[in-house]
Amino acid sequence: ISHYATCECLSDKKKYPSFLRTIPSDYYQSRALAEMVKHFGWTWVGAIRRDDDYGNSGMAAFTEAAEQLGICLEYSLPFFRTYSQDKVLRMIQQIKSATSRVIVGFVDTWDLEILVHVFFEHNVTGYQWVGTEAWIFDPELAALDKYNILQGAIGLAIPKTTVTGLKDFILDIHPLKSAGSAIFTEFWEALFKCKYALQNDTEDLPVCTGQEKLSDVENIFTDMSLMPIF
Repeated sequence: ISHYATCECLSDKKKYPSFLRTIPSDYYQSRALAEMVKHFGWTWVGAIRRDDDYGNSGMAAFTEAAEQLGICLEYSLPFFRTYSQDKVLRMIQQIKSATSRVIVGFVDTWDLEILVHVFFEHNVTGYQWVGTEAWIFDPELAALDKYNILQGAIGLAIPKTTVTGLKDFILDIHPLKSAGSAIFTEFWEALFKCKYALQNDTEDLPVCTGQEKLSDVENIFTDMSLMPIF
């Protein structure tokens, strides 16, 4: 059961008979994005898609819906964070030589963390971005975008909500409840910058007492603004 896997491909019950999700399929998001683009009168657009099932499937659905609404796609370029520098530069050249000023981004936060720097280096600025739920809501991405490459971006996000009791459940984690779990020990040490067992080569860090409180920490783990996707 997934809370965040939106790929339309996962709706194929012949291939994935045991897969369920609590978030809508990109079948709906892709069509809603096309409707949004049409609403603003953008009929000549470009697109960048994550080169995997999420991006390729989502962009295929968007393209189909866009064509039905009279929207023309000047280009649809694949991108993945492991692409070579030459491949990325060819993508940049295609965007710069194009005439459309709207880019539909069927990518995720990690892709854009790379792309915003590349776009700034090559002066790919002044575009209107349209984004998916995978990145449009992310405050950390907005903070990383120091060059305002994505300024003015619009898109679709999961509605805000409050799940009663979830915050208390997330913050109610204590060492004794997870005794014997190596991954928990690493998590706790990283979270509170302490060590359970001090050794001669250990950095100058305090000893974990087990009394540290998650409620005193502010980071992505304790950020309840992401509650809708939980």
